[in-house]
Amino acid sequence: MTLAYFYSAELYGLLMFFSPSGEKKDTLLSVEPGLLIWTVIIFLILLFILKKFAWGPLLKSLNDREQSIKDSVEKAEYLKQEAEKLLAEHRQMLSKADEEARRMLAEAKDMAEKHRNDMLAKTQDDAAKMIANAKAEIEREKVSAMNSLRDEIASLAVMAAGKIIEKNLDPSKQKDIIDSFINKMPQN
Repeated sequence: MTLAYFYSAELYGLLMFFSPSGEKKDTLLSVEPGLLIWTVIIFLILLFILKKFAWGPLLKSLNDREQSIKDSVEKAEYLKQEAEKLLAEHRQMLSKADEEARRMLAEAKDMAEKHRNDMLAKTQDDAAKMIANAKAEIEREKVSAMNSLRDEIASLAVMAAGKIIEKNLDPSKQKDIIDSFINKMPQN
């Protein structure tokens, strides 16, 4: 109902505005045909001038701005894709570098373990050689001492026998008898 009331009020206002009465109303809303025609002509001229000198450059500026924004967005998308590619490559390179570092560390540990085992084996070999050399030296010294002791015993026995037998046997026969006696003695 309010819509019908509104339209009826508008229609009444329009009818009052164009009333056929011959009297001239000098109101703000009164329409004069000459003024209306000149207003429309001036409006169209102003519209043409604005289109030619204001809206054209303004629309061109807006279109240029829109195109630059589109280009910037496309460039930003392209740069984002490139950055994602570079990030993926960087991550892959870091993964490879990490794997390489682990491999190198494992190789270094293996090499250190091998070097340690080699040094331990060499040390054990050197110790075994030193022990063998010491045993051989001890054995040589023992044999030398035994020989020296035999010679001493032989000399003492010859001197003792010489004093006992004095002149019955010659010294070379005495030496042969003593050597055979010593050779019959146990080696230890």
